[in-house]
Amino acid sequence: MENSTTSPKHKLFQNASDDLSLGDVNSSIEPPKNGSFFQKLMAFSGPGALVAVGYMDPGNWVTSVGGGARYHYVLLSVVLVSSLIAMMLQYMAGKLGIVKQEDLAQATRNRTNKAGGIILWLMTEAALMATDIAEVIGGAIALHLLFGWSMLVSVLTTAFDVILLLLLMHFGFRKIEAIVITLIVTIMVIFLYLVILSNPSISGILGGYVPQAAALNQHAAPGVDSQLTMTLGIIGATVMPHNLYLHSSVSQTRKVDRNNKQELKEAVRFMTWDSNIQLTFAFIINSMLLILGAALFFGHADSVGTFGDMYRALGNNTVAGAVASPILSTLFAVALLASGQNSTITGTLTGEVVMAGFLHMKVPLWLRRVITRGLALIPVVAATIIYGGSEIELDKLLVNSQVFLSIALPFAMAPLIHFTSSKKIMGEDFVNPMWLTILGWIAFVVLTILNIQLVIGMFA
Repeated sequence: MENSTTSPKHKLFQNASDDLSLGDVNSSIEPPKNGSFFQKLMAFSGPGALVAVGYMDPGNWVTSVGGGARYHYVLLSVVLVSSLIAMMLQYMAGKLGIVKQEDLAQATRNRTNKAGGIILWLMTEAALMATDIAEVIGGAIALHLLFGWSMLVSVLTTAFDVILLLLLMHFGFRKIEAIVITLIVTIMVIFLYLVILSNPSISGILGGYVPQAAALNQHAAPGVDSQLTMTLGIIGATVMPHNLYLHSSVSQTRKVDRNNKQELKEAVRFMTWDSNIQLTFAFIINSMLLILGAALFFGHADSVGTFGDMYRALGNNTVAGAVASPILSTLFAVALLASGQNSTITGTLTGEVVMAGFLHMKVPLWLRRVITRGLALIPVVAATIIYGGSEIELDKLLVNSQVFLSIALPFAMAPLIHFTSSKKIMGEDFVNPMWLTILGWIAFVVLTILNIQLVIGMFA
């Protein structure tokens, strides 16, 4: 049952220091108390889908398809490891929200000094901006390919998706979850069809899931992204920092009696089921993106460096072989547009969570959307004008935004792992087990070292 209580609308800015995360929908959905396992799972399903869309946004497309086209199936192991890390971190984030009824932004701000909170907020806002740049570029290129509009007009058109989101918010949170799940299924069906037609190597796929040292190779020809760059791009596009903030918030949309330890445990258990099921779908989609690039475009990496190149290659017999057809290229563009719109919905919700949590200030959704999209439009419009709508330059901007997300990820990982590994914060029953804490810190250290190596290599 949706909570009809809404926040006051006569104030432009509203102090939210005592507010619950996403207060209008917090605890607004009541799961059945005595239902079957399936009924309870369905009641808790939804937040995982909102999180999963961030793992299959346009940023994933360009890094995964490009990685397959250039390095065959080698980087499938990166997709697998990234997905497993994502499941671990999203479990921690969802658990933090359910147990403490705090999102990650609130928990971080409440346990750091003012300077530390501002630094982490600025880093998180920069990551959100990088995420939105990918959505703008992906959506704009999809519009350009489908309707033939100029790139500048397509970029500016993406500014109006704020209207779509505001309309969706009026239908209730459950409806938003349903729309997001529908778009995920659409993307999955399209790519399953494309991959089946591409006739990939099964042995190559299975071998690709085995981790290889080659994925960390930093050497490449001039003008070509190294395997390490593509690896970090895939990690940044897969394990996105803003999703940790989002999941810790939307996991609180289910009504839970926090004085009932058994009910809390059940909520955490079903949250974990929901999250892992949805992230498994995201893993399959990301795998299919890379497999498609490897099966159809390997050996033609220089011909499929942009979304437009991929679109045209799917209709070109020289590149895609006998499977090429205008229908395939159109399906590709439709899936790209669906991906961009899905990520737009979740990115806006995350923006509200981050600003309210770090600054104790609540901004109307429409204003937050205008600010976020406006900041993302500036570099994209500038690049579009300067380079005359060049798809190559826009795709470079998109890849760089994903690498930045990888660099920003440890700044969200560290506080999350720390909070959920503390008995003082989480309590005896919900603190991370030692093995999970160790795995979390190992992932943090390895990713940080790889990021430092990449930055040094870029300057060198």
